[in-house]
Amino acid sequence: MKSASILARIKLLHTAIWVFFVACIAGIPVAAATRQFSWAALLSALVIAECAVLALNRGRGPLTDIAARHTEERADNFDIYLPRWLARYNKTIFGTLFVAGEIFALWRWWISRG
Repeated sequence: MKSASILARIKLLHTAIWVFFVACIAGIPVAAATRQFSWAALLSALVIAECAVLALNRGRGPLTDIAARHTEERADNFDIYLPRWLARYNKTIFGTLFVAGEIFALWRWWISRG
C-alpha cells in the first residue's frame, strides 16, 4: 500500500478518534446538567485516559508518530483532517473546555446532594 493511502487512513482514524473525544468533552456538562452523573464520570474517565496516553507519549498521540513515517510534512495538521489553526490550538481549546465542564459537573453534583 502506498504511503499516501496509509497516511489518509491514519488521518481518517485520527479524526474519528478526535471527534469521539470532543463528543466526550461536550457530553460532560450535558450529562451533569441532566443529573446523569454516572455518564459524566464515565466521559470524564475516558478523557482522562486519553490525557494519560498523551502524557506517556510526550504530549503527542501515538498516531502522530505512525503518520510521521509516511510523510515528510510536519504542519500542525499533517496527521489529522482539521484546519491548521484548530490542530495547533486543539489541546488548549479542548483542555479549557474539559476543565470548565469538569467544574460545572462537580458543581452540579455538589448542589444535587443537598
